[in-house]
Amino acid sequence: MKAESRHKTVSIAIHIIGWGFVFGLPLLFTDHTANGYLQHYLRFSTIPLALLTVFYINYFFLVEKFLFDKKSLSRFWIFNLVMVVCVSFALMAIRHGQHLPPHPEESFLQAAFGFFFRDMVPLILAVGMSVALKVTNRWVAIEKELETLEKERMEAELKTLKSQINPHFLFNTLNNIYSLTAISPDKAQQAILELSKLMRYVLYENTPRYVPLGKEIDFIHNYVELMRLRLTADTEVVVELPTGKERDIEVAPLLFIALIENAFKHGVSNTHPSFVHIKLRATAAHDIECRIENSCFPKDESDKSGSGIGLDNLRKRLDILYAGRYDYTVEQNNTRYCATLTLHPQKQLP
Repeated sequence: MKAESRHKTVSIAIHIIGWGFVFGLPLLFTDHTANGYLQHYLRFSTIPLALLTVFYINYFFLVEKFLFDKKSLSRFWIFNLVMVVCVSFALMAIRHGQHLPPHPEESFLQAAFGFFFRDMVPLILAVGMSVALKVTNRWVAIEKELETLEKERMEAELKTLKSQINPHFLFNTLNNIYSLTAISPDKAQQAILELSKLMRYVLYENTPRYVPLGKEIDFIHNYVELMRLRLTADTEVVVELPTGKERDIEVAPLLFIALIENAFKHGVSNTHPSFVHIKLRATAAHDIECRIENSCFPKDESDKSGSGIGLDNLRKRLDILYAGRYDYTVEQNNTRYCATLTLHPQKQLP
């Protein structure tokens, strides 16, 4: 509302300044030393007054009612033609002492020339200016409306994507806890407690579009500790997370967890040595880099521990929240998988 009020105020100011300039022009053609200075000015001001009348009749009525309606477009031109001709005759009548015939000192050709170029052309230009300004305002309004609709669409899509994270995350984590119940009921019980902490963040604390990086770091740390409960001694987990003032940098929530989940899902084996290396850092330019490297043990089709929407969801959210401001690369061979996601929150788009 404040923006609309400010825009309206600026628009009114522009109109006042513009017409003030137009009504000030007669002062340049009036003899300030002559008797009847005011009468001279008022006589010259009839043309700006006629321009103002034609302009605002179009601006407030004819353009809105007829020009934007294809069925009434012909009426718009007819009304303007009649109005311009009538106002031109009125100006000529005022100029010649209320008498329409040509001035005795003027030839008919001179009178016709003056009638058209001195009276009608400025009025036609006033019509054109009114149409141009009204069409421009309408185009700006349509662009703002389209921008608002696009923003609302993206917000709705983002909410949908975030709502997919919760069941996806819960599904994968419950599968991990399920595997613990047969190995160590005590660890499974501890895992459920840790899961409740994680779900509190997933459900309640990540509702803003951006959160401090520190909250994401704490969430990642808790998630990794939860995953450690089911790992064997042959699995190496190395985690490097920022601990300084970079924790205050704002970041979209639950972006990195998709990569970390993927690393534990495809990078850990119960029968072979494996590793998961997680490194999250912030650069001097406030870029945020998450690099995750893990051994590669792809799941077969019979493994249902995950729906596979995590990485697709991640890409879609990145395209909405960091369009043109992120890099996502993957390197893979038979034994190693490395994913690097770099966010450039302060990057200026062209």
